[in-house]
Amino acid sequence: MITYYFRTLKDDSLKELKEPRSGVWVDVYDPTDEELEKLVKNFSLDPDIVEDAKDLYEIPRMERAESITYFFTRYPHRAENQNQVDVTAPILIVIGGTFVMTIHAREVPQFNKIISGQENVHTTQKTKFFIHIMSLLTNSFDRELKRLQKAVHKDRVRLSRIGPKDIERLVGHENSLNNMVDALVPTNIWLQKVTGSKVYMQFYDEDIEIMQDLVIANSQVVNSARSVLTTIQNIRGSIEAIMTSRLNNALKILTVLTILLTIPLVITSMYGMNIDLPLQGNPHTFFFILGFSVILLTSLVFIFRKNEWL
Repeated sequence: MITYYFRTLKDDSLKELKEPRSGVWVDVYDPTDEELEKLVKNFSLDPDIVEDAKDLYEIPRMERAESITYFFTRYPHRAENQNQVDVTAPILIVIGGTFVMTIHAREVPQFNKIISGQENVHTTQKTKFFIHIMSLLTNSFDRELKRLQKAVHKDRVRLSRIGPKDIERLVGHENSLNNMVDALVPTNIWLQKVTGSKVYMQFYDEDIEIMQDLVIANSQVVNSARSVLTTIQNIRGSIEAIMTSRLNNALKILTVLTILLTIPLVITSMYGMNIDLPLQGNPHTFFFILGFSVILLTSLVFIFRKNEWL
């Protein structure tokens, strides 16, 4: 689906157009092959680069061809019917001489604020519009990171009661954080390269300052994500130690119980033999054996508890 949006400094709101014009924002969502061919023809795009926008595993990178800049990046994408962000989705931002184009195979919820007018943007200011889009994506990563931080903190607090489902959830959080880092680190490298060069797009002094702030914000998100990853690794190490301790305690208790149950079993087995045994003719033999077994078991329990085996 191809949608054209336009707004100048004089306009009060973002308008949707039926046909493209100079200064337009072209938003392309899940395009067909025919739509891509149309875009390539109308905007003189590189067909090979544009085709890469359909690859869900495309990594962040930047290319320049025929005075047009192609900036690939990724944004957090929430999988359907799941509570966590387990993937990041690719988006291609194309900066041409008279247009800005975004191509994405999956929906970009971050654009809803722009389209609804909550975010004040002007499509004719291409560089500022590009920075605004990147800021929205960075803020989106930051929000998801804070959500993951809270979730990990809850699991850390209830560490002693953690179970298999909690471990599975932690693995999911770790996967989400790794996806965030893998998306943000190369994106930040290319943002720095864009800022330091006038080849890819034109920057004014105020634009450079905003880009530098954006690079810093991206770096902070990366550092925070790595910090949360370290926390998860520590939690997993603690869980492993707790599980090992629980297993050892269970084996220790089972061993002690086996010993305690074996003693009366041996005594009763002996008196179950068809041979002559001491006190077998005494009517009080049963009580003697029972009392002896109780005293022996009590002594063993005392010894085991004294040595913290039980």
